[in-house]
Amino acid sequence: MENKIRAGVLTISTKGAVGLRDDESGDRIQQMLENHGIEVLKRHIVPDQLKEIADTLVAWVDEERLPLIVTTGGTGLSPNDVTPQAMETVIDFQVPGMAEAMRAESLKKTPHAMISRAMVGVRKASLVINLPGSPKGAAENLAVVLPALNHSLAKLGGDTSDCATH
Repeated sequence: MENKIRAGVLTISTKGAVGLRDDESGDRIQQMLENHGIEVLKRHIVPDQLKEIADTLVAWVDEERLPLIVTTGGTGLSPNDVTPQAMETVIDFQVPGMAEAMRAESLKKTPHAMISRAMVGVRKASLVINLPGSPKGAAENLAVVLPALNHSLAKLGGDTSDCATH
């Protein structure tokens, strides 16, 4: 039996964390990941608080050893949007091409895409992807990077085979 990629879905929403909003984005992300053959082992909602976001990401990488973490929410310009700041404190490096690809595709649908501060980064051997908080935006952005996930995670996991062959 093939080993499934293990993942966590972290929703960043102050209202969601206290039960005032359903986690539609998290539900949609989980469904898309599972349809792609990825097993979602962790689901959690945290408020828009830098420390709680960072602590969850660190725990899921360092303790749970999840190869993939997808976050939703907190990537815009409002004062409470601190997901990128939390990411900067915990990742080893960014993967700008993935974030740029998501923004480029989103820009075809809305000019608001240019204010997204979503990041994609690596901590140890884990890929962390920030998505917008809206269910539609989260799904559209995740669809952009899904085709590159298996290869990306294989490389992070130590695959040394050539990336392209002629």
